[in-house]
Formats: sequence, C-alpha cells, structure tokens
Amino acid sequence: MKIGILGGTFNPIHLAHLRIAEEVRDRFALDQVLFIPASTPPHKPTIGQLSFTDRYEMVRLAIQDNSGFAVSDMEGVRGGRSYSIDTLRQLKQEHPDDELYFIVGGDSFADIGTWREYAGIFTLANVVCMQRPGSTIKSLAQALPVAIAGEFCYNHQAKKLSHSSGNAVYALDGVLLDISSSHIRQLARTGRSIRYLVPEAVADYIKGQRLYTDGR
Repeated sequence: MKIGILGGTFNPIHLAHLRIAEEVRDRFALDQVLFIPASTPPHKPTIGQLSFTDRYEMVRLAIQDNSGFAVSDMEGVRGGRSYSIDTLRQLKQEHPDDELYFIVGGDSFADIGTWREYAGIFTLANVVCMQRPGSTIKSLAQALPVAIAGEFCYNHQAKKLSHSSGNAVYALDGVLLDISSSHIRQLARTGRSIRYLVPEAVADYIKGQRLYTDGR
C-alpha cells in the first residue's frame, strides 16, 4: 500500500488540512492518508491547547465520510513529546512493505534541520512538501540542511529530489486555502461563526463541547 501521513496538533482540524490530504492522495494515487494528531508537539506552545481526546475526536468527525482517510491515536498512546522520527519508525515497523509519504508544509520543511534526528526521516519515507500561503519554497535543494544535501540529487524530469535510500522529496503546489487554526479559535472564543472553515460536524462538536471558550 501507499500511505500518506499528515500529522499536526489539529487544534482544530479545518478544511485546508483536508484539502491538502486530498490533493496528495490524488497526486500520488495513495491508498490511504493517515491523520495523526500530536500528543505534545515539540515546536509549538501547548498553552491553550485542547486535550488529545478532543483533538482526536474532531479529526475522526472531519474524515468520517471519506474512505480514503483514517486517523491514528498512536502519538496519544505513546505520550510525551511527539517527534516525527519516532512516529515514522513505528509506522515502518508496523507496515514494513508499505510506501510512506510524509506530508509537511513549506514552513515546516524550511525548518526541518531543527527537528530531532531529521536525517532519518528521509530514509523512512518520501517527503511531500506542500506550499502554503506565505511560506513558498523556491528551491527544495536550497531548503535542505547543508549536512545532508550531498545525499540527494535532483531529478529534472520527475521534478523531485531523489535520496540515496530510494525515497524522494516532492514539492506540490495545491489550492492555497488561507485558513489557520489560530483564527478559528479566535472566532469561536468570541462567539463568531466558523462555518465553512471547518466541517459541519467539527463546528457542531466545538459548539456542543464549548471548546475554545474561557472554560476550555
């Protein structure tokens, strides 16, 4: 199988997340895109972050009508800080014969040299770099950390960076939906509408559980 991996805090999940997953699924003919909510993200502040249970449930509701999407609680079960390298290693152990496609935003890819054991990511999975509003990467090769740049060569015909492991790095331009979780939280906190920014089931859950209000 070919499996896409989309991690994040999903606080909350919104339509841009879903569109990114769908575009990668379609572009690479993936059998499944696996959404993995983070337990404790190492690069983001946790102040004001909802519980893992709430964030997982919103993802489950958001993808329930798409048979090509699935959600995993592996980072919540594992607990502690959620490092991508640990998650990819676990997935590779559980799916040794499957081809993994790790989906990251352009802003995250530009900072990948600060990630824990980042070099190992490229040996475990293909990496799909999605361009996002305000974070366009002009050259994947220039964005690579200098320490590992020699492990790649650019394939002009396929427009990808080929890694010595046999995996590759791709840049994908998709529909740029300028939606942010922080903006959604602000709207919800002040009682304003979040319709058409999140799936209806997610909006209902946020309202019903009174998420992002003073008490939550």
